[in-house]
Amino acid sequence: MKDYEHVVVWLDYFNKNLTIRAGRRLSKDRCVFDPSLKELQDAATDAGMGLKESNDKARFPRRSFVRSGYIIVPKGMPKGKILLKISEKLVARRARQSK
Repeated sequence: MKDYEHVVVWLDYFNKNLTIRAGRRLSKDRCVFDPSLKELQDAATDAGMGLKESNDKARFPRRSFVRSGYIIVPKGMPKGKILLKISEKLVARRARQSK
């Protein structure tokens, strides 16, 4: 049964190497190269979202030949705003690591 209270956030939404057609959901300046599931989980918790579930063995439907992964977060706002909040934390975290 479909869960209307939570949102699935795929790792491929934030992958700078992918095109929008391949599954990226944000502009390239809001994405990072090859994000990991751990980074995505940390960025979501930093953005103030509680994680319900995560799966690192799932395959994104548009790229079924590659294992990707996803997290499930509560739906407190539209999905686009959730992705923007997570991407801010993800990019900031990656920028701190590269320094």
